[in-house]
Amino acid sequence: MSRRARRARLATVAPAQRRYSCVSRGAKRARLATAAAALLACIGAPAAHALTISPLEGTPDASPHTQISFLGIAPGEIHDVAVVGSSSGAHGGRLEAYASAPGASFLPSRGFTEGEHVTVTALVGPSKHEQRVSSAFTVARLAPYHFAPMSPPPAARKGTVQSFVSQPNLKPPSVSVTLRTPQASEDDVFIAANHGYGQWGPMIFNRDGQLVWFKPVRSGETAMDLQVESYEHKPVLVWWQGYIADLGVGFGTDEIYNTSYKPIGTISAGNGYWADLHEAQITPQGSAFVTAYTLVKADLSSVGGSREAALQDAVLQEVDIKTGLVMFEWHADGHVAFDDSYSPLPPSSSIPWDYFHINSVSLDPWGDGNFIISSRNTWAGYEIDGHTGAVLWRLGGRHPSFRMGPGTGTAWQHDIRWHADGTLTLFDDGDIPKEHSQSRAIRERIDWHDHTVELVGRDVHHPAVLTSSQGNDQVLSSGNSFVGWGAEPYFSEFTPSGQMIYDAHISLPGESYRAYTYPWTGTPAEAPAIAVRASSSSALSVYASWNGATNVTSWRVLAGASPAQLAPVATVPRSGFETTIPIQSTAADFAVQAIGAAGQTLGSSATVPR
Repeated sequence: MSRRARRARLATVAPAQRRYSCVSRGAKRARLATAAAALLACIGAPAAHALTISPLEGTPDASPHTQISFLGIAPGEIHDVAVVGSSSGAHGGRLEAYASAPGASFLPSRGFTEGEHVTVTALVGPSKHEQRVSSAFTVARLAPYHFAPMSPPPAARKGTVQSFVSQPNLKPPSVSVTLRTPQASEDDVFIAANHGYGQWGPMIFNRDGQLVWFKPVRSGETAMDLQVESYEHKPVLVWWQGYIADLGVGFGTDEIYNTSYKPIGTISAGNGYWADLHEAQITPQGSAFVTAYTLVKADLSSVGGSREAALQDAVLQEVDIKTGLVMFEWHADGHVAFDDSYSPLPPSSSIPWDYFHINSVSLDPWGDGNFIISSRNTWAGYEIDGHTGAVLWRLGGRHPSFRMGPGTGTAWQHDIRWHADGTLTLFDDGDIPKEHSQSRAIRERIDWHDHTVELVGRDVHHPAVLTSSQGNDQVLSSGNSFVGWGAEPYFSEFTPSGQMIYDAHISLPGESYRAYTYPWTGTPAEAPAIAVRASSSSALSVYASWNGATNVTSWRVLAGASPAQLAPVATVPRSGFETTIPIQSTAADFAVQAIGAAGQTLGSSATVPR
């Protein structure tokens, strides 16, 4: 199907997915706050019109393993689902309900044929008020590609890796703090160390650079994007873990751990895809937005490529965490033209062209269900209708919807985020290929009346940093910003006026996709660790640590002739991740206790011999 035909199809979508014309563009620009209920009221439509069917109408490259998602209506009001492939014929299946929102997915009993056209119809709505809805999409023709294994960590150099006597299996990268002023936050720093010296994995350290918690990942994998999010009304750690391809995207899952550092959930992409490293945002309802990538065959002749080229299409899914079902799915192809891309075509049509490269999603702060996504390779942000998937407007890029004021344009940007005051933050990489002299974390405001974009904030590193990829800008409750510099492994805090008040880094070639700072309280489920080293018959050093504990103020050493005869012999203040406690003792067995601020015992180690 030609691009023009796809655009025509997207413009004439089925009633269950159309963009309602009764909402003026001016009203949306004024607040972008028109909820689905208001849409229904203004046209007098029945509830069936709140339904979204995915794959969205006109999707040109749906997965052969796709489910059919019906979002926005009670599962009991979905009947007579008919799914017919132009080659594979009628598909039976079953409906499974979502846990986090009204709706259900129809799970076909068998897959679809590559390249075929699929039509979907269903009878939806309450008894005696049912309506027939329909949608159609095309199944992708998958492009083969050989993925090489990830390179292992480089051999460590002196001073680049931490080591601990009590926890010899932990080898995280060392952190250097080069600037810390009284204005900087006291909250811990959260990164996912990768590609550098030492082990790779999610990591928390305090503002002095001392380790708080580290979890090394399996060999052949890495971790990205460690965040504190809320799941089931409790704080959790969320990070991506998996394999990073030479295509610059990831194939893995997003892990959810509680404050005891125990796994409580996994977010997986659906429809045969793997979750990509670039985004995982949990909603208050218990769903999550994740990115994914699919390698498909596409006609790229309109941009000088082959009619049978490999395309790396960007996919955004909303996934129901408890059931793993896909609730909503959006593809860049079919919504954004190929010639919007600044990324050059690969030298061979067998190498997938990453024309879009989605790297963030941010829901509108006013709760209208819409969201903005960042596309690195089109240098643009796209406001997406959360119901139809239509592009409502564009920030930057080749065809911006607004007049871009001085300093507002970006190149190869990451991490576009909405904020409650209606401003947007962006991390402007500007490199590979080089477009800027240095990377920036910037803040912009859209003037909906004048259709202009104004630069209202700018943070730059001193000395200048130009990063080739990744990066983020986290706005803190104080008004300060915490910036992760991505492929350049720096983590900095800035005042609203742009003054850098904190800076730390790990050694190159290490990096962290994003960096954050949060208040954090962790109580590990595992026991504290202990090691004992003797320098003479009575002189000993006891090493105590507790990976992830945040409330330990001191350590108590117990010693005795046997495990049943232990008694306190020393208590010392906690000192860093691992505390070294010199003692004089001829005892045979030792243990340590972690002590809190009120003198309470928080945890006890195993008993070990001298």
